Amino acid sequence: MELSQRDFRVMIFYDFKRGFSYTECHENLVKTFGEGAPSKSTINFWFNEFKRGRHTFEDEHRSGRPVEATTPENIDRVRQLIKDHRNITKRELEEALGVGSGMVETILHDHLGVRKIASRWIPHLLSNEQKQLRVDWCRFMLNKFDHGRSRRVWDIVTGDETWIYSYDPEMKQQSTVWVFDDEQLPTKVTRSRSAAKQMVAVFFSRRGLVAAVPLVEQKTVNAEWYCTICLPAVFDKLQETRPGTGLRGILLHHDNAPAHTAAQTIDFLHTTGVQLVSHPPYSPDLAPCDFYLFPEIKKRLRGKRYESANAAVAVMNDILDDIPKENFSKCFEKWFDRMDKCIHVDGCYFEKQ
Repeated sequence: MELSQRDFRVMIFYDFKRGFSYTECHENLVKTFGEGAPSKSTINFWFNEFKRGRHTFEDEHRSGRPVEATTPENIDRVRQLIKDHRNITKRELEEALGVGSGMVETILHDHLGVRKIASRWIPHLLSNEQKQLRVDWCRFMLNKFDHGRSRRVWDIVTGDETWIYSYDPEMKQQSTVWVFDDEQLPTKVTRSRSAAKQMVAVFFSRRGLVAAVPLVEQKTVNAEWYCTICLPAVFDKLQETRPGTGLRGILLHHDNAPAHTAAQTIDFLHTTGVQLVSHPPYSPDLAPCDFYLFPEIKKRLRGKRYESANAAVAVMNDILDDIPKENFSKCFEKWFDRMDKCIHVDGCYFEKQ
């Protein structure tokens, strides 16, 4: 015996009146009727209709509406409309086809299997040439450092600059809390970042933190500050920890920010004997500071208010001191794993965020 749509709608209404959720109703019907059960989206539609006070189980008649809306022609038309306008709304689809919301839901979910999701933000829209540069760089690094197994990896010092705010609001995920059924849903007022901020350059190696250098009395990083204040402070720290070898054999890795690639910076590095490790353009996902260290620091700073940017920087320094040295070593291992991933996806960004 084959049940009609009306029969299923009566069962859906029965579960609705019993206080079940539409998900529980769907599970009950699937257990009994298997693939013949209505889809979850269809059940959700009827639950919403019943909440609005509807007590009839037949399709509502609309002028100009075809008897059967889920025709191959309508399905093809919805498919084409979506391909032409990726952000088209369900209401616009209803108007274009002259059908109800339930039919649009059926076409979208049961026939086309599409869902609407937010676009993933990426740092840059990479060209094919830029993707190839990323792949070539990853292959070069994996070959040069034997997939991260070379002893020379221990000579790499990587660094970058970031803003530290006196108040940086916590992310939505950090605000999640457990709530009982009889409690009100929690709310939180949206807060913006504080205007008080301090830029800090942080450098580390596989052995651990090397130095954190604040940008004092200056708004932006330039080659003059980088060569006369920042890098000398980093190199002084390295020489303290390497009294026998000093800067000999040190490999410096940083991104392609203007201050890093300026002629003044290149000339300064020549005088020190420190060698540069290149970095592909538009690739924060391949920079250890960006994919590991800065997110780790800011996760601990978020949601806390400090009396000044300097106070926040002081807490940041405490956080840096608390990071176990083995975590820095694992970061370098992850770095070379990410190079493999980048090659595997042909140079595209591979982060979920």
